[in-house]
Amino acid sequence: MYSIVIMKKFLTLNDIDAYRDSFHLSTYVWNVIDAWDYFAKDTVGKQFVKSVDSISANIAEGFGRYTKKDKVMFYRYSYGSIIESLDWNEKAERRMLITKVQYDHIFKTLKSLPRAVHQLIKFTNEKLTM
Repeated sequence: MYSIVIMKKFLTLNDIDAYRDSFHLSTYVWNVIDAWDYFAKDTVGKQFVKSVDSISANIAEGFGRYTKKDKVMFYRYSYGSIIESLDWNEKAERRMLITKVQYDHIFKTLKSLPRAVHQLIKFTNEKLTM
């Protein structure tokens, strides 16, 4: 007789779409802003990078928390950073710091993230007991 052993796969941070997409976006935004002059970097650039970096950082911090309540709190912080990043993207475009192509790429990614974060919150609320 044979016994079947089923290995349970545990979710990793890189399995989370919202994390992967926001992490790639943060690298993209960093590379765009790195080419700016000092004044633009020091004013809009630093804030833009911090807000975009904060999206994936809060997802990672929430993922590392133990309780459902703590996890969801950090995922909600991530949502706030998405909204802030949309504001910085608009400012960068209106101040002619980014091209239309760069703006569109950033905007499209940022607009897809709220749904992914809300799905992560829903999954956490439904699947975790603590």
